[in-house]
Amino acid sequence: MFICLKDAVKRYGEGEAAVYALDHAELVIGKGEICVILGPSGSGKSTILNMLGGLDTLDAGDLTIEGRSLIGLTPKERTLYRKEEVGFVFQFYNLIPDLTVEENIEVVSDISESPLDLSEVLGALELEPYRRRFPRELSGGQQQRAAIARAMIKNPRLLLCDELTGALDTHSSKNVLQFVEMMNRKYGTTVVIITHNEAIAKMADQIIRIRDGRVEESVFNEKKIPAEALEL
Repeated sequence: MFICLKDAVKRYGEGEAAVYALDHAELVIGKGEICVILGPSGSGKSTILNMLGGLDTLDAGDLTIEGRSLIGLTPKERTLYRKEEVGFVFQFYNLIPDLTVEENIEVVSDISESPLDLSEVLGALELEPYRRRFPRELSGGQQQRAAIARAMIKNPRLLLCDELTGALDTHSSKNVLQFVEMMNRKYGTTVVIITHNEAIAKMADQIIRIRDGRVEESVFNEKKIPAEALEL
């Protein structure tokens, strides 16, 4: 196993006012898998993503990444984990507006221990013609591909995607998902996608459904289809 979340509890507030974002949640994700986590708003999807990315900590339970527990890491160790091992892609791109595509990616590659080749990543994501353009000069799909390139340039072991197609039209959504699939296949990166969109789950190796802070269902997708065949 690559990721193991066991008996995980995350609580906000105290006493009768306490709200459990995670209520003894458990999941296992294999190395190199594409895993899609589905659930309604407030179900705990984003909380799980924050835990996997080292952005937040559990109140109880354990979380291991390839056998290494994230529980008890110092702030410095947690920062190093995020910097070297995790790539993030968010719904609204979060590109720096006054930097070109190339410069946005270099912000990350310049501080990474073993970055991938910039031209290789740009080529893989079909961004070479746009490397010197600013975010405002790109379509939504192109901006999201630039965000994926920025996340992948550090060669992370884990790519976390938070509603990555939420702000895109159908064509751009399918295009972006194809590139995520391609990066998973090319580099063996474990990918976790959280989404409301049931159709996206069809491209996953594993589908996890979460509600009220608990994992309701975890199934391996025996009818996995390529992203290009999705009906979004």
